[in-house]
Amino acid sequence: MLIASMAGDSEALLKDHDENTNGVRQPFLIGVSGGTASGKSSVCEKIMELLGQNKIDHHQRQVVILSQDSFYKVLTPEQKAKALKGQYNFDHPDAFDSELIMHTLRQILQGETVQIPVHDFVTNSRKEEFITVYPADVVLFEGILMFYSQDIRDLFQMKLFVDTDPDTRLSRRVLRDTTERKRELEQVLTQYITFVKPAFEEFCLPTKKYADVIIPRGADNLVAINLIVQHIQDILNGGLNKRYNGCMNGLGTPRQRRTSESSSRPH
Repeated sequence: MLIASMAGDSEALLKDHDENTNGVRQPFLIGVSGGTASGKSSVCEKIMELLGQNKIDHHQRQVVILSQDSFYKVLTPEQKAKALKGQYNFDHPDAFDSELIMHTLRQILQGETVQIPVHDFVTNSRKEEFITVYPADVVLFEGILMFYSQDIRDLFQMKLFVDTDPDTRLSRRVLRDTTERKRELEQVLTQYITFVKPAFEEFCLPTKKYADVIIPRGADNLVAINLIVQHIQDILNGGLNKRYNGCMNGLGTPRQRRTSESSSRPH
């Protein structure tokens, strides 16, 4: 898709969004979806790298990344026992706390500092501490089912779908789960066949049609990523945001951020 088309569509969305918020400046929300191990996080990290944002202190960043993985529901003892045996479906929409995601996104749209839960993939539980995310101009929110709920989907002003070969995704997941998450190979493969692949085909793949931009090969597709980076750079430089905010309350420069707080702290 052409970057000119992206800019035009996004500018229209920004204008409509602002007219309904009484002049409150909002961040530009970008949803990033795709199958398990498709490279969603890598795409987001590459965007951050090319924008030079990964070298900036957390509470000074203009671009931040959030993950749907942070919003898994707290499991009951019975569900946790199943999860430890690889018998719980983490790829089903019901596995995610959609209400908390919506609440968090609304806070972000109001320019508030938010507390993001931390999920422990080894114990399949939510940790006690939270990650503090400060107001930013652009928010990248990635996850396998980011476009499944219409209420959540409609909040994104740009939607990206990372499209990667299934065999590549499987090999990446096996490597990740056996090394980083300390799981047995047989359990990883059984879980993939029983839950992951069917859930992808039923819940994730059908949402591909909602994407504004499809990125084949993930972070290796530098052409597509550079087009997206150019578009985000326009926003950060006061392009789209300045045009739609410039005449309202004098808001044309990045919002002021706190400099005395840590980027993460226990709740």
